[in-house]
Amino acid sequence: MAHQAEKAFIPLDIAVLTVSDTRTSETDTSGDLLAARVQESGHRLADRALVADDVYRLRAQVSQWIADPEVQVIVLTGGTGFSHRDSTPEAIAPLLDKQVEGFGELFRQISWQEIGSSTIQSRALAGLANGTLIFCLPGSTGACRTGWDKVIAEQLDSRHRPCNFVDTLIRARDQRRALP
Repeated sequence: MAHQAEKAFIPLDIAVLTVSDTRTSETDTSGDLLAARVQESGHRLADRALVADDVYRLRAQVSQWIADPEVQVIVLTGGTGFSHRDSTPEAIAPLLDKQVEGFGELFRQISWQEIGSSTIQSRALAGLANGTLIFCLPGSTGACRTGWDKVIAEQLDSRHRPCNFVDTLIRARDQRRALP
């Protein structure tokens, strides 16, 4: 039986967006953690921003990145709860061409081990928009650590088997670059 050669790691261009009415660039521990994880994983931090929890500001920033062929993945932190200002799912869901239903389900299943029934208050979601993969995580640093370390990192690693998102993202980027 022939052994398949191990696939090479392919770095992706990832943007990080913090959604918060109270955090600043100096107090954004969740965004800091995600930016560090992106780079420690061998990917490139394409951009980073912090916006207020406002549907239209969120959509404007995310839409800009979705249209940019150099951004392959967007990871958002914050705005996924149930307070009156939490609006990340409402802002992002209409932009998605396809939802990755399993992401929110898996994130909550893993979170159950860490925070018990409080996990039902997470509206974490993911999907594809114009070939850009988008993950929406809660705003806590612990939730970002869980989401990245236990789900996202593997799905953005071209060596992960039996499947990952990398080939899909590479094809989509190449198609967007070819557009006039």
